[in-house]
Amino acid sequence: MSVSPAVMRRLMRELAEMQTNPPEGIRVVSSEDNMLDVTGIIEGPEGTPYAGGYFKVKFKFTEEFPAAPPKCWFATKIFHPNVSSAGEICVNTLKKDWQSSYGIGHILVTVKCLLIYPNPESALDEEAGKLLLEDYNSYCDRAKLITSVHATPKTRPPEFDTPALSHSASDSIPSTKPTASKPPPTDPIVPFLTPSMLKTLPVATPPVSSTPLQFSASNTLSNSDSASSLSSEKSATRLTSPSPLGPGDSTSNVAANTNSTRVAVTASSKAVKRGAAPGGGGMEKRKKALKRL
Repeated sequence: MSVSPAVMRRLMRELAEMQTNPPEGIRVVSSEDNMLDVTGIIEGPEGTPYAGGYFKVKFKFTEEFPAAPPKCWFATKIFHPNVSSAGEICVNTLKKDWQSSYGIGHILVTVKCLLIYPNPESALDEEAGKLLLEDYNSYCDRAKLITSVHATPKTRPPEFDTPALSHSASDSIPSTKPTASKPPPTDPIVPFLTPSMLKTLPVATPPVSSTPLQFSASNTLSNSDSASSLSSEKSATRLTSPSPLGPGDSTSNVAANTNSTRVAVTASSKAVKRGAAPGGGGMEKRKKALKRL
């Protein structure tokens, strides 16, 4: 059966990819005389009754490929619910779920998954499907027997002895390639500062003008002088407030209060810079103040 040149080029690319980078437990061989004679080999998955066996899957490509899936069947006898006695495979990928982007590798991976998870609901081998549902141990014993008789060769297939080219290259690179350390960055790195290191760092202070403003200094001095003079005047006035006088202490207390009042008036006259009042008027004012108190 001949196919178009585009399909032939696609098959050649897929076969080359499968030979250089095959999926795990899967290999592909083709005939040198006929590129369309393709056979896939699936290694029985561990933990299944098919472990230790190697199962061949044949491909037949038609003119409708890749719009339609190729014909696939088991060339190796197998006891499986989804594989008929003639080797026909029941899987949705080869039927309604087919897509033109699928290829040989995708088909073989799907069939390998079918060996791990059989589907007895859509069984082509009714005996295997019924036995899987009713007695799993008997099903495993029967599948192991068929595998050992028909799928277990005396020697391992040579396709699995020789690793793929991409795998061997990737395995050899880590052992031969020296591990080069990254060069140090050129930008300076700020170290971590401890509290003791922070104490030794200089502390930046904002600049202070060396020549203070003249008007602010004079105003401050005049204000402070006036405030001090007013506070001294008030304190002197409070100090001269007499306590209630008794009949025997009136003369001495009046004399003492008179002297203290004179001192306060003198201090206040210097601060405020006003002229001193006549002696008689001052005495009358002091007497009136004493009478109020």
